[in-house]
Parts: sequence; C-alpha cells; structure tokens
Amino acid sequence: MTDRDKWEFYKDAREYWRWRRTASNGRIVGASTEGYTSKANCLENARRNGYTG
Repeated sequence: MTDRDKWEFYKDAREYWRWRRTASNGRIVGASTEGYTSKANCLENARRNGYTG
C-alpha cells in the first residue's frame, strides 16, 4: 500500500457510506467491513485504516 492508492467513498445499495482503497495496479487492498449512516463516521474509520486526506 502506498500514498498513490486511490480512496473511494460511496453509498451502497442500502444508502450506507462505505470506503474502498485501490492500489495503483487496480487491486482493492482495503474496504470498510460495515456501512455507516454518516459520511463523517465512514471517514473516521478510513483514517483508522490509513486514510490521510
């Protein structure tokens, strides 16, 4: 995992916020294990998993 990884924040089919971390080669290297009702809580979880944006 590098700082060139792409972080995506999106709502799933049930309208919960989730995050996904994709490496430069296109492989998913991390993802939220649960959905969040608020984007702020989703971002907080992503930060605990390496997100710095």
